[in-house]
Amino acid sequence: MTATQEFSPADTTDTTEVADQPYAYRRTELTEPDWRRFPGWREVTEAQWRDAQWQRVHCVRNIKQLRAVLGDLVAERFYDDLAADQRELATMSMLVPPQMLNTMSVDSTEAFYADPVRRYMLPVRSDRDPEWPSHPHSARDSLHEAEMWVVEGLTHRYPTKVLAELISTCPQYCGHCTRMDLVGNSTEQVVKHKLDLKPVDRQDAMIGYLRRTPGVRDVVVSGGDVANVPWHQLESFLMRLLDIETVRDIRLATKALAGLPQHWLQPKIVEGLERLAGTARRRGVNLAIHTHVNHVQSVTPLVAEAARTALEVGVRDVRNQGVLMRGVNATPAALLDLCFALQGEANILPYYFYLCDMIPNAEHWRLAVWEAQELQHAIMGYLPGYATPRIVCDVPYVGKRWVHQVAEYDRERGISYWTKNYRTGIEHADPDALRRRYPFYDPIPTLPEEGRTWWAAQG
Repeated sequence: MTATQEFSPADTTDTTEVADQPYAYRRTELTEPDWRRFPGWREVTEAQWRDAQWQRVHCVRNIKQLRAVLGDLVAERFYDDLAADQRELATMSMLVPPQMLNTMSVDSTEAFYADPVRRYMLPVRSDRDPEWPSHPHSARDSLHEAEMWVVEGLTHRYPTKVLAELISTCPQYCGHCTRMDLVGNSTEQVVKHKLDLKPVDRQDAMIGYLRRTPGVRDVVVSGGDVANVPWHQLESFLMRLLDIETVRDIRLATKALAGLPQHWLQPKIVEGLERLAGTARRRGVNLAIHTHVNHVQSVTPLVAEAARTALEVGVRDVRNQGVLMRGVNATPAALLDLCFALQGEANILPYYFYLCDMIPNAEHWRLAVWEAQELQHAIMGYLPGYATPRIVCDVPYVGKRWVHQVAEYDRERGISYWTKNYRTGIEHADPDALRRRYPFYDPIPTLPEEGRTWWAAQG
């Protein structure tokens, strides 16, 4: 083309023939894997599968129960590997609903080892990093949430937002749980802390604090998982929240929307959600459900049905907050596949992906800040802007920060430094809180040799 020629569509060629896009979107319909492929579930009917109580009763809680479900689909060496992890490194006890186990591949022992959902729901000893299973700065309560309790279970970290932990149990236990300090049963390695107050007294104390603190407008109701709170208790607490004029946003945190969607499809729960949503709408309060899906395999028709049912009865939004984990979703294709399934097929808005927190024995899952920055760049431009998730680092004593907001970054030693523009609930008398730099640490196996050597020298 000369300088005087004009560009014309007739001059173009099909760009897909010239250079493929880094990611190619193809719509994929959701499917519910056939649970009858598992020897232990060959006689399970669809009615049983859709029953929330059946799902809860038949959760896998130990290796004996897992063996009864899988039969000879998985070799003995996997069970030995799992037992070693439970004995030596696991920070969460085993609890896997049938719905979640059914999304894992059992085509072979190798396929089960490689399965992304298995990697974080049923971690084994050989998954963990042999040299650095934990970062030297890892901590049981890595975000210091309990330090910021204003009453038992109520964390006031942000100026206008609080986290209300109503319960310390879930319908399923994820190996990477950031609240491993409190949530679930004790393991061989971790004696869990306990909530001391009776649920009614703890909820009374929370409501009292919120009534006395008009600066709080946003309440995340969590645990554990709100799906484990008896519905009459949960609805009563939420109605009391809705009576507080200064509360304008309420978010219900539940992994069970993905791990046990049958719970959220029970008529009693659906009717209760409709009552809550109607009250919230009349009072001008935004009621949303936040769930936690980490891989596209977990997005099934039942999950989509649960999400759409919540929206149909008036819940304003259903959003997803996933966690970035190596071997699970730490590639652009894995993230985009998940986001398109959530947003396009299940009406669940991709919202956040967090860097895995610095809890013990999590180095094999965690990504470096620079890896997260590359992932954020790689997923831009494919999804609608409103459905493009933000990748965030939850910095201790700071809170969520987009990964590109890092103030300073020592790549050799894997230390990033972050700043903030507000005081947490324990820093009101700290004159340096807004001037201090707060560190976060990359996993040591991701560092160059000089960095690994430096950390080894620190002891």
